[in-house]
Parts: sequence; structure tokens; C-alpha cells
Amino acid sequence: MSTALKHTPLHPVHIEFGAKMVDFGGWDMPVAYGSQLEEHHAVRQDAGMFDVSHMLNIDVNGPDAEVFLKRLLANDVSKLAVPGKALYSCMLNPEGGVIDDLIVYFFSSDQWRVVVNAGTADKDLAWMQHVAQADGFDVVLTPRRDLAMVAVQGPNARSKLWETRPGWEAETHALPVFTGAFVDDDTLVARTGYTGEDGFEVVLPATQVEAFWRDLAANGVRACGLGARDTLRLEAGMNLYGQEMDESVNPLVSGLAWTISLKDTERAFIGREALEAAAADRTLVGVKLLERGVMRGHMKVRTGQGEGELTSGSMSPTMGVSIGMARVPKGAQPGDPIQVEIRGKWLPAEVVKMPFVRNGKIIA
Repeated sequence: MSTALKHTPLHPVHIEFGAKMVDFGGWDMPVAYGSQLEEHHAVRQDAGMFDVSHMLNIDVNGPDAEVFLKRLLANDVSKLAVPGKALYSCMLNPEGGVIDDLIVYFFSSDQWRVVVNAGTADKDLAWMQHVAQADGFDVVLTPRRDLAMVAVQGPNARSKLWETRPGWEAETHALPVFTGAFVDDDTLVARTGYTGEDGFEVVLPATQVEAFWRDLAANGVRACGLGARDTLRLEAGMNLYGQEMDESVNPLVSGLAWTISLKDTERAFIGREALEAAAADRTLVGVKLLERGVMRGHMKVRTGQGEGELTSGSMSPTMGVSIGMARVPKGAQPGDPIQVEIRGKWLPAEVVKMPFVRNGKIIA
């Protein structure tokens, strides 16, 4: 018996806008509203918006909130001292595998927010509650399904948001990257994203999101689906949970060593012992195909150091060639020739430094 798909508050609007809907982690989500290619280019060249309300905001409040998060996450939340500042981190199991990658916001010592992925949200919340109970932390975890979330991304995203909601500009104009500000009691505007472009992610009451979406559309912000979101994040060299990492893979072999903080030798975060004992004999690299073809996840890769596997792959709309990420034996360097097996043939490719594209410019 199949389980009914979940709907975000914008679901009726997606249908009205003519979106092609797909099952994404148990949610009925738009993959595209027409041309995925045009949606991708809209974000690189102008401004696009994504419904990311399927992701879950979890408020973490209480006297032990900070010490709880220091135990829970591989990155160290004590780095956060300015209200609204955010941090990217992995949440690990005791074996060092990635339960999820997430963003945590600091508001005060006893008020924080964690934003987790849609497909892992229930698992994440159960794990967080287990850790809180097992270690006796005085915290309250509140999943905020009363909130919706819209990402507005692209070189003109910020100006178009301010044109749409002029009252928000004063609070958000000077926001540094990876920082959020409340423009209303329950509306958080954060300078974050998943596309390699500037812009905002806006968390607001679900009751207000439809009007917000329609107003942005009327102001020339293009509705974009998950298809464009995936090619944009791949060009930006950003990991996707379930492809670049999961519970069987640690951050050291997922290009995420920079998200692990070992500076505080007394901070016994979950998974630390396993990471310190792990041999990081593999690494994640960018790959660019040198012949016609399209790389996809799980294709085999040959390097001078041995075999590996693509974790993600697609045609890059910005570059006009196929790009991907691959987990390969350590030692592979940008510029190294490699081969990718596509339909039984080994095609030439090269290792490239990520990101491939940033702020509309080809880097790789």
C-alpha cells in the first residue's frame, strides 16, 4: 500500500503554474515548470525562486541548547557569537557516518534553529530527541511545520526581493553571507543558498507564503523546480545528501573535512572518535568530461591511483559539458587525466577544482 505524498503550502500554486510534479523524499514537489534549462539560466543571469518548504526548521531552545548542539554536531557552534549567524555542519552517528548535513542558526545562548533536509527530517528529529534524552540535556526541540521556506537566488535576487517587500530592505541590506535577520516576528531572511549565486532564503509563516510567491512572480522572479536546483548546486560544487554522503560515509571522504572542528580537544561530539581513527584514503573531486556524453551517479571512474565512482553527474547548462563529482583514491589532483565508463565505453575526463561555476562565472 503506497503512502500519500506530503504537500507543501505552495502545492496548489505549483499545479496552477503548470509544474511537473515528482516524488522527492516523500513530498510531491515541482521538478520544472516548463524548461529546466531556462530556469537554470534565470538563476545564473537574473533571479529565480524555489519552494524549499519541505525542509524542516527545528527550534532548539533551553538552558542546555548550546552544549547539546556542541555534542550533536561535528562543527562547533561556539564559533557563533553574533545573533543570526549560521553554520554549516554534519550530524554524525557514532561510526562517523553522516546522518544529515544541515544549517544551524544562533539567536541567543538558549535559542537556536536547525534546518534539516526533507528526506531525513523525521529520522533527524528522532535522533536529536534520542541524544537529548540519553544525555539528559535540558532542551526543547520544536519542529516548525507552521513555517514555509522560499529560496530567492540569482544576481538580481536581493534587489527584486526588496522591490517586492520594501520594508525588509533596512534589516537585510547589510547582511553578511551566512547570516539571517528577523524582519517580522516569525519571518527570517537569511543570506544563504544552494546555487552558487547570491540571494536569500526566506522562512515565513505558511499562511503568508502563497501571497509572497505570487508577489515575487509578479516582480519577475522565475519559479524554478528541483531539476534546476540540482544542476545549479552541482555547478557550485555543493554536496547532496544521499549522493555525496550518507550514514555509511564519513565527511572526510565527502569533501567535508572543513566542516569538522577538532580544535576543542575536550568537545566529545558524536562520531569524533570514529573520525580520528578513520583512514581518509579516498577523497571527493570534481570531474569534467572531455568528450560528448553525460555522466551520472554510480558510473565507474579510473584514476592514476585506482578506481572510483561518480557520486553525481549531469550536463552543465552553463558550461555546455558534462560535469560531476567522484569519490576516488586519495592523490588525484586538478588537471589529472581520468576515465569514466559510460555505456560500456571508457571516455576521457579530467579532475578539476570545484566549484565549477560561481556567481555566474565559469571557474573550472
